Amino acid sequence: MKKATSLNKPADDCAAIIAGMRAMENPVNIAGMARFGINVKNACGVSMPWLRAKAKEIGKNHRLALDLWNSGIHEAKILAALVDVPAAVTEKQMERWVKDFNSWDICDQVCGNLFDKTPFAYKKVIDWTAREEEYVKRAGYVLIAALAVHDKKAGDEAFVSFLPIIEAGAGDDRNFVKKAVNWALRQIGKRNMALNARAVATGEKIRASGGKSARWIAADALRELTDINTLHRIKAKKQPD
Repeated sequence: MKKATSLNKPADDCAAIIAGMRAMENPVNIAGMARFGINVKNACGVSMPWLRAKAKEIGKNHRLALDLWNSGIHEAKILAALVDVPAAVTEKQMERWVKDFNSWDICDQVCGNLFDKTPFAYKKVIDWTAREEEYVKRAGYVLIAALAVHDKKAGDEAFVSFLPIIEAGAGDDRNFVKKAVNWALRQIGKRNMALNARAVATGEKIRASGGKSARWIAADALRELTDINTLHRIKAKKQPD
């Protein structure tokens, strides 16, 4: 039975959850995470399937999410994003958490499972893509990608307005930023055919700017967005009413 969402129910025992993670600590998994560029400080090597199953078992619990985040444990932060209640998340919490981002996977999991569902998501795209901290800036672009996938009701205008932001970010050669810029452009371009055309045009402008990072972002995005199979999938998608 699916557990009901509640902001006031007693928090599950955070300490017990952390103890369970510690008991499953897996050095092999931790080494594998490190090879993928994940910051493994305070990591236990617990798998994503375990975290998703645990989140389903717990249900939604805002108080527990805050406790898990404050534990500082890598996987506990990901679990926090899975069990938190988007409607309970404040802008202050988002700013506090984004400043704690120290690894691309935490950034992506929090933005794609929680922050994109809050009322502040579109505002934070604007705020964070203008910031210089690497993971904060990445978070802004990851939010664009997540919104392009998850916000089925948004009109094209919202995503068209993000294209100049993507173009502006294409000159950032930091690995975790440029990959997020690329991701954002590709996801907008796969939303529908009208946005595909706008994203391709933006990709061409980025390519013409001449910087190394810009050339990589454009080449990779244009390769996917102009691929015949990608275009067939976009055309076959059911569009929102």
